Formats: sequence, structure tokens, C-alpha cells
Amino acid sequence: MAKQANKNEAITARDVDFAQWYTDVCRKAELMDYSSVKGFIYYLPYGYAIWEEIQNYLNKRFKEQGVQNVYLPTLIPSSLFNKEKKHIEGFAPETLVATIGGGERLADPLIVRPTSEVLFCDLYKKSISSYRDLPKIYNQWCSVVRWEKTTRPFLRGAEFLWQEGHCLFETKEEAEGNALKILDVYDELGRDVLAIPFIKGRKTEHEKFAGAVNTYTIEALMHDGKVLQSGTTHYFGQGFAAAYDISYLGRENKLETPHQTSWGVSTRLLGAVIMVHGDDNGLVLPPAVAPIQVVIVPIRQEAPGIKEKCLEIKNKLTEMGVRVLLDDSDRTPGWKFAQWEMKGVPLRLELGPRDLEENKVVLTKRVNGEKISASIEEIEQAIPEILRQVHVDMYEKAKKHLESKIDEASTIEELNAKLENGGFVRMAFCGGMECEDKIKEITKGGTARCIYKESAPEGVKCPICGKPATMVVYFAKAY
Repeated sequence: MAKQANKNEAITARDVDFAQWYTDVCRKAELMDYSSVKGFIYYLPYGYAIWEEIQNYLNKRFKEQGVQNVYLPTLIPSSLFNKEKKHIEGFAPETLVATIGGGERLADPLIVRPTSEVLFCDLYKKSISSYRDLPKIYNQWCSVVRWEKTTRPFLRGAEFLWQEGHCLFETKEEAEGNALKILDVYDELGRDVLAIPFIKGRKTEHEKFAGAVNTYTIEALMHDGKVLQSGTTHYFGQGFAAAYDISYLGRENKLETPHQTSWGVSTRLLGAVIMVHGDDNGLVLPPAVAPIQVVIVPIRQEAPGIKEKCLEIKNKLTEMGVRVLLDDSDRTPGWKFAQWEMKGVPLRLELGPRDLEENKVVLTKRVNGEKISASIEEIEQAIPEILRQVHVDMYEKAKKHLESKIDEASTIEELNAKLENGGFVRMAFCGGMECEDKIKEITKGGTARCIYKESAPEGVKCPICGKPATMVVYFAKAY
């Protein structure tokens, strides 16, 4: 299908300046606005509504796994935060610390949570005494603060919204199973809700979460060839629990240390949706998360019967559970078309005097501009099926782009050249941290995203150090 023209002059073309295009879409589609503090944003209703749909889906899926939602404090005493040294090393540069309260200097400064492992550990220490108290499968929806130097809406903020699950189990097998199951839930969120195909796998030793035994990730490919880490799950082993003196009386009447997991996704998923699906006209939203799934645009709405029939259709769709808006403002139809295209509404329904006379409507898919004529009586059957097909179209388009951007390299020179073209490049290497640092330096930012295979072909050497390769890894340049 021919590429759509850039009809909205307020939005920079993607291939001219991708970063500016992204900012234009965030602002013009009214997803967010900047606050008076650098890195902190206002989540506007249209953007927050997308996040709410993600929450709704994940809450349902989490509860199927026995997850219970809780809410923990925003502030962490420094003395508590400093108990787990590896954890602190990873977050110390990003912490925001309160030193004065009520006009007096605090003896124990308070850290605005960058993550809540220590808070959950403190809670669990007080609430677990026996194996009968396990498992604990808790999750919270909240915001966290990380004092980032470089920020971009949704992708990297000084404050962002997320969910963070923190769980305790008796055995390693239960804990690892939890981390992998939630990884699957995140992968299915991409496939079934966001229309985004993810690459998923285990992080290398260098890239894993501070203090974790294993970290697992979902990685999405953006239009510009960079990738976005879109969610992670972690198996912590017993390290955090031991550091925070969490123990319980086991089945053999001995004190035991539980096994711990953590997992989360954040509002950077909104950034993924924008950059995977958007085009030169603005947003293209998957129906499952679109705040408005169908917009009704009357043509010559002052003509007899037009507004009444549009309202009748709106009420019918609303009763079916479709999120629908009737735009009966005094703007021109052309303005409305451009506005709702820019805001990414999956399906536009038009009704004018000739359509009413012929008892039909015109439906236009946002994803590809395809127009469909349907009788008014068919709307109840046609629209749910069209919305389903829109999701399929979007997923297949993103999947095709992803598959076209997966390549292989056997030397560092080849890796460097191919990373310049964007996408994922698979290469075998030894898994060593020093070699990974060298790869990042040579490729000017290429990093190991996740492990493709836990072993390398026999006889293959690491292209950096010459030692036997131990794994095959997806490398990419990332946000």
C-alpha cells in the first residue's frame, strides 16, 4: 500500500527527525505536558487512559497467578536502603534524598523510592514466620523517582508510573517459575493488547538487575531501528532476603531463607506504542488500549436526520462495550479527520446525507487508510470484527518490520557495521563483562539485549578475546 502523505503540518516527518516527531506526537496528541520540574510530566487524560487499559489487562492476568495488590510508602530510610550493597551501587546515583522535614534536619535522611525491594523486604520480615505464610505474591501500582540527567516523555523520566511485583517462595523452582510465567504474561500483553512482537530472553551477567541472580526481559524494536527494554522479571535468589534478615520456620523445623522474585513494566510501554505504530500523521493506537476505538464524524450534520442517526449508532456501539465518540463539534469534517487520525483512533465512521439515503456508513481504518462500506444494520457485527482485524494488521506489520531487522554477525567489524543499520544482530561471544564493555565501546552504544541461545556452536571463538564462545546474544542500540 502506498505511503500516506504527511497531512498534519504540526508533526515533523518521522524520517526527517525521529526524536522531534516523537515529541510532536506526545504533545499534539495530548498524551502529556511538561511540568515545572525537569523530567517530571503531567499525564493528560488521553495518555493516562492508555495506561489504564494496560493496568486493566495486567490486573486480570496477575490475579490469575494469585497476585494481590498492595501499596507501600513513598519514602525509604537511608539506613534501610543501605543494607543491600549491590542494590545500592546500582541506584545510588539516581536517588532523590529528603534531608529536612518539618523544618528540622533528619537524623536518617529519607530516599524517595527509586524501586521498592527494600520496602517489601521490610514488610515481609514482619509478616513471615512459617512456611505456611508462603508464597507471598504481592504487586503495587505506583510511581518511582530516579534522578535521570537526560529525560524523554514516557521513555526515561525522573518520575514514572509502573507496577512492581515482589514475591517470596519456599523454593528456587517456584520462584524461577514465577519470574518466567510473568515474562510470558508481558509477552502476551504485547501480542494481544499492544500489537507489539517482543524479543524475550535472559539478560547477560553484565546487563542483569543489580543484586539479581537472573534477569529476564522483553525487548521491542522501534521504527528507527533502536530497541526499547519494555519490561523485566528477576529471580533474586536468597540474597535480598538474607540481607534483610527474612527467615521462616521450614517444614523440617529449621530456619530457612525464602527465594525472591521481582517484576515490572512501566509507562515506557506508551513510548513503545507510539514509536512502533505511529506514522507521519501521528498516533496509530491498537484497539485494545485506544481511549476512543471508534469516532463518528457526521458529514453535513445540519442535514435532516444526520445527527439523530449518528447518536443512535453511538448509543448502540456504547451498549456493545465499544469506546466511541460522536464528534458533532462545529469543526469541518476535514479538520476532524486530521485531528482523530493524529490521535490514533483505530476506526472512523462517517455518515452523510447520501449515506443515510442508502442506509450505510463509511468506515476507515487508521492503520492503513482502508475504507469499508457497511449497512447500518450490519454495524453491530461489522465493527467488532473490523477492530479485531485492525489489531491483526498492526501486529503483522510490526512483526514484519522486526523480522526484517534481525541479522547475524561473526566479527566485531561485522557487528559494528550491521548495528549502524538498526535492529537486532545475533553474535556469539564469551559472555564476559570486559568483552561486553569492549563491544559497547567499539560499536558506540551497542549492548547485549538478551541471550538468544545459552550455548554457542562448537569451535566458535569470542570475537573480542578469542576464548571459546559460550552463548549467542542479541545485540542492539537501545533507548
